[in-house]
Amino acid sequence: MADVTPLPKDHRVRLRTFLPPPPAPRQPYRPPPERSRDDEPEDTDTDTAYVAPGVDRRALRKLRRGQYVAARHLDLHGLTSKEALVEVRTFIELHRGAYRCVAIVHGRGLHSTGAPVLRTAVRALLRTLHSVLAFTDAPRDDGGTGAVYVLLRG
Repeated sequence: MADVTPLPKDHRVRLRTFLPPPPAPRQPYRPPPERSRDDEPEDTDTDTAYVAPGVDRRALRKLRRGQYVAARHLDLHGLTSKEALVEVRTFIELHRGAYRCVAIVHGRGLHSTGAPVLRTAVRALLRTLHSVLAFTDAPRDDGGTGAVYVLLRG
């Protein structure tokens, strides 16, 4: 090392570029529950599911399997039919641009006389709202037939 001469000093400044952190995902990934194809109903014309015209049916399949995480929940227990419909309309319009998927818990109607009133009324209203792209029964661990997952227009 005795015959080594040092290099002349470099007066250029080095700029360190820091990349911004990657954006956070809008919805965390949730793996689909283990289900067989026999568990998945295919009827989309009944009261259990709805897809707006022009929307890909694969979105309904993802919604049904629970691949969309419901960001907000609305519980309608204890409300009359008229109050519940006002609450649902306000809830959907309030969360339309902010969230992709919401859950509405209306109950199964076991304690009502006759047919389940809230279930039928809420799902009929959801079919008329422009902000709703699709809806289906919630997964079993999130309310099952007593709740509905709603896919909202962005």
